Amino acid sequence: MSRLVIVSNRLGDPSKPPSGGLAVALNGALGAMGGIWLGWNGQITSDEKEDNAPTVHDIGKITLVGVPLSQKEHDAYYLGYASGVLWPAFHHRADLIDTNPEFLESYRRVNRKFAIQLSKLIEPDDIIWVHDYHLIPLAEELRSMHIPNKMGFFLHIPVPPSQIMSAIPDHQWLVKALYAYDLVGFQTHADVTNFRLYAERQLGVPQDDTDVLQSFGRKVTVRAFPIGIDVDQFRGLLTHPDAVEMRRNLETKSVGRRWIVGVERLDYTKGLPERMEIFRRLLQKYPENIERSTLIQIAPPTREGVDAYLDIKEQLELLSGSVNGEFATIDWTPVRYIHRAVSRTRLAAVFSISRVGLVTPLRDGMNLVAKEYVAVQPDDDPGVLVLSEFAGAAEDMTEALLVNPYDTETTADQLQRALTMALDERRERHRALKKKVEDGNVVVWSQAFLKALEEA
Repeated sequence: MSRLVIVSNRLGDPSKPPSGGLAVALNGALGAMGGIWLGWNGQITSDEKEDNAPTVHDIGKITLVGVPLSQKEHDAYYLGYASGVLWPAFHHRADLIDTNPEFLESYRRVNRKFAIQLSKLIEPDDIIWVHDYHLIPLAEELRSMHIPNKMGFFLHIPVPPSQIMSAIPDHQWLVKALYAYDLVGFQTHADVTNFRLYAERQLGVPQDDTDVLQSFGRKVTVRAFPIGIDVDQFRGLLTHPDAVEMRRNLETKSVGRRWIVGVERLDYTKGLPERMEIFRRLLQKYPENIERSTLIQIAPPTREGVDAYLDIKEQLELLSGSVNGEFATIDWTPVRYIHRAVSRTRLAAVFSISRVGLVTPLRDGMNLVAKEYVAVQPDDDPGVLVLSEFAGAAEDMTEALLVNPYDTETTADQLQRALTMALDERRERHRALKKKVEDGNVVVWSQAFLKALEEA
């Protein structure tokens, strides 16, 4: 019987409660099929030997293989190339690309390091599923070792247009590496289109109406697999004592008032400064919201050693303080800005009592916060999702109020529409969104990908 081999930048731990839907799906698939999960174990070693001994732990039918990295590898492979080149480029921020050639060398070296460790463990019938932009060339490394197994790759972030992809140094090598996989999955149909257009314009790959692209001596199936959430698990958090207490406290404080909630990592792709200006414009243009509507913005830190993230942190602190200084009263603060992690239990509670879920990234592969917000809305009195048209989720969640976060004026108008929307319309929109979130849950996503990989 085939085993499943999952490879990701960070190693998961099935023995701990999963922090998100992806971990739930992968743990479930591994538990059903048995197999291996390989990734960086968080350890920093003193040297860069490719054969540094990994950590190995067996949990039931799952073997966890943790590969250590040296400080130099971590800084150049992860902070340098993955976070400083691929992340900004794939999110349409080519101006932030760091072109240090050492970063690419380390990226390739770490992928080879992962491949060497994996090659020692793979059995002939194993199915290999690689996750995200950190590990694009992993299959190419494995193929160079004459490993013929079925290999699939899923990209969790968006695919930019050909012109932006071309800004990445040595971009053709990077994209050619994807042809070593049997199946490449993207979040949206728009991502598939961007990839196919790049392959045609930059690599000369002929196009037809099928999902299969053939070039460089290989065939690769390219399809969209929109990722979902574990709906039941996230809803279940509402029964936790912490969630019950949080709901009670917020409901007591919200008599006659309405909450607008935004939750994302502090990242320049998330449109947080733009969101503050949208909320400021709402209060200016619709002053009836003063002392009635409060924005809860939760933005935990991420990649704190990268200059672009330090800049966005400073900018957001200044803007939230500016809005509060302009509109606050003795007993009301318009923006509650929280720059630390909040438990998923408490997030579920906050989502469930918020009149508006404000999800306005400038670019996002999918955005699961939008789906989590919908999942915990009460059917009898649901809130309204205001969603950026530049989030992958917007391709399917058309019953949300779709907005352009660069357009402050119009988005403020749509935010006001959400705050004042009649109950019947809120219920109608919620019914449609709820069905889509439930039907496209994370288990359906993982099963669809693995079925397509077996058939590729």
